[in-house]
Amino acid sequence: MPKQVLQRGRRWYAIHTYSGYEENVAENLKKIIESYDMQDKVYSVLIPKEKKIKIRNGKRRIVEEKIFPGYVMVEMIVTDDSWYMVRNTPNVTGFIGTGTIPTPLSEDEVKSLQKRMGVEEPQYKIDVQVGAPVKITDGPFKGFEGKVNDIDEARGKIKILVNMFGRETPVELDFLQIKKI
Repeated sequence: MPKQVLQRGRRWYAIHTYSGYEENVAENLKKIIESYDMQDKVYSVLIPKEKKIKIRNGKRRIVEEKIFPGYVMVEMIVTDDSWYMVRNTPNVTGFIGTGTIPTPLSEDEVKSLQKRMGVEEPQYKIDVQVGAPVKITDGPFKGFEGKVNDIDEARGKIKILVNMFGRETPVELDFLQIKKI
């Protein structure tokens, strides 16, 4: 194995793990850092997550989802010892980079990732306009089609005009219960 020739100082790196083992890798890495007394080389271990709104069985839930499944971010100074320790952590498949020299994440990438993770309330992303045709995908009107009549972004609600019994009937739904046609 070639020596780690590029001294870049304290930087963020992405390590690839087996999908679903991110928490396991983070825990193992923290224990290994402590047991080898490497806190002066490896500073923090992070699994990038963000909060999202999901609807399951008609109920709205806020869930935490991994931004990059299969990856863990590590802030460290790359030396032969720290590289070897991280690389040989169980369920780690390798660093992101070319050859054996890991490529650090850019400052902009790290800042945008931290900003994305720091958002406390999940944002509603309603990408339809009034008058747009939509299909209802969940709830008692599942399968019906209609037109958007009103959008309430603050509450994440949307009013759809559905044609029932020969008349257009307004139905208020959560924006997650529709999709654009």
